Amino acid sequence: MNMIDRKLETVYTPEDQPGFLGSGHTARPVIQVDFTKSDPFIMLMDDMLDKKDTKPAGGPHPHAGFETVTLVLEGEIGDGDHALKSGDFEMMTAGRGIVHTEIISKPTRMRILQLWLNLPKEKRNALPRLQRLAAEHVPAKNSDGADIKVYSGSFAGMTSPVKNHTSLILAKIKLQPGTCLAEALPGNFSTFLYVLDGSVQVGEEKRKIAKDQVGWLNQVADVETQLRLRAGENGAYLVLYAAEPQHHEIVSHGPFIADSMEDIRQLYADFRAGKMGHISEVAEEQQFAY
Repeated sequence: MNMIDRKLETVYTPEDQPGFLGSGHTARPVIQVDFTKSDPFIMLMDDMLDKKDTKPAGGPHPHAGFETVTLVLEGEIGDGDHALKSGDFEMMTAGRGIVHTEIISKPTRMRILQLWLNLPKEKRNALPRLQRLAAEHVPAKNSDGADIKVYSGSFAGMTSPVKNHTSLILAKIKLQPGTCLAEALPGNFSTFLYVLDGSVQVGEEKRKIAKDQVGWLNQVADVETQLRLRAGENGAYLVLYAAEPQHHEIVSHGPFIADSMEDIRQLYADFRAGKMGHISEVAEEQQFAY
């Protein structure tokens, strides 16, 4: 069966801005389209840190109503057994509410992609859950000039062990110069590519996305579609995000996502009253290490 190629609809270059961790922290907001287009993707930050001092940065903070999806591109975040290293992946379901702590107190260099992913309406108050996928256990294949790693969902004949409330495909793709790739992709999934290095042409139209650019694909309902890529003369290194839209309105305020402002106010009240536990205290059956 011939599949329809997904097309590039929107291409832009997000600008760097100062990060909240102070000197040496650059934050790049990757998602810059309206939520009606990005659903279920709420926010994605490309955080680049070159910390040269020992002054502690960060601290405990709450989340509720969504999931954080973290991919470490470079360096290490966290300490001891809880550290995430280069190539590691973490999905934290905040659900009904959880407190999370990130403190960086030593000189370090790192780069992470952290996504806020909307939950299905009926899972907004899900039990908090923590999943970690170590770099060495990520489903991967390297053939015909294409190196593909699948962190979530199914892509290129591989399936991640990570459990999804919202269907999410997250894959890291490296292509040698001139390499072509054509892989099936659900036509109704909201999909974007973020190019970390090199350049790539997309679809039959061969529209180009270069380093540091974001490209959103069109959506085609009820038909078989594919992602067709061709790497540029310097190869291509990119991250693919594709997920099933949830088609319901959300309210965003601070660290919380909810269905109404009344829900937001209740979340703040619960946090102030100490009703949100810490992610490190989540029940063992809600913690998964792959």
